[in-house]
Amino acid sequence: MSASAAGPTIGLDIGGTKVLGVVLAADGSVLHEHRVPSPVLDLPSLVEACARLVTEIDGRGLPIGVGAAGLVDRDGRLTYAPNIPGVRDAPLRTEIARATGAAVVVDNDANVAALGEATYGASRGARHALQVTLGTGIGGGMIVDGEIYRGAHGFAGEIGHITVDPEGPRCACGELGHWEAIASGSALGRMARELVASGRGRAVLDAAAGDPGAVSGEDVAAAARAGDPEALGLVARYADNVALGLANLAHVLDPELIVVAGGLVTMGDLLFGPLAGAFRSRLEGADHRPPVPIVPAELGERAGAVGAAVLARSLAR
Repeated sequence: MSASAAGPTIGLDIGGTKVLGVVLAADGSVLHEHRVPSPVLDLPSLVEACARLVTEIDGRGLPIGVGAAGLVDRDGRLTYAPNIPGVRDAPLRTEIARATGAAVVVDNDANVAALGEATYGASRGARHALQVTLGTGIGGGMIVDGEIYRGAHGFAGEIGHITVDPEGPRCACGELGHWEAIASGSALGRMARELVASGRGRAVLDAAAGDPGAVSGEDVAAAARAGDPEALGLVARYADNVALGLANLAHVLDPELIVVAGGLVTMGDLLFGPLAGAFRSRLEGADHRPPVPIVPAELGERAGAVGAAVLARSLAR
């Protein structure tokens, strides 16, 4: 994707716990960065937080791009946000524009994160890329022929809610067997707690300071780095769960590469090694098609804000 722009723009990344804002220069460098807690009570509180953040990063008057965790339609309405329960059917673009006096564009947070990586990160130069964020749930962004694919209503990319097992664990959305119920970062933590509850996983429990209820995916990673066989086995099981969804998506989208984001990418080869093997074993005709690399994201937690700022460049054209 082209990285050219006429001047600086603002990117706001709205999540369930924080709003991260950046001022992005035309060359892709971050000029200012700040964050504030993300209000979850109502739309006015959220808009006020965004307007305050724009002032904090000295971005008044600049075009604003916003990435919001939830369903965002083509008019910039946040219709459903599972992690911001007080905000539903909200005219987010209109209200942020009113509060700041700036031109505003709003999109889904995973879409703008994919745009950020495609412009300045791991998928730059690719015209067909899939980005998957393994976090509390699973976020997805799809670059198709050099553009974000949004679908008919702007809701494409909700890949975490693909059903992979109708009798599987219950997803946070309430349905059974969604991919994110077995392959999100939260799912790895649940798998680890189940292991500990069965009387196994001593090294994982030790990494959680002996508290079974506090066991998380990070504790699995710590035990796996120390070479614990049970933790390594758990990572392999988890990697196969991730590969199941990635292979299904690759069969539909035929991407050049897959970018994986989220805190678990810090595991490096401990995760990406078994993930690559499991993905290849599930991919139709793997020996008769170009390889599809699975690579870690490069922009870290800034990806959404940077991508939102890139999206805001469309307002200045």
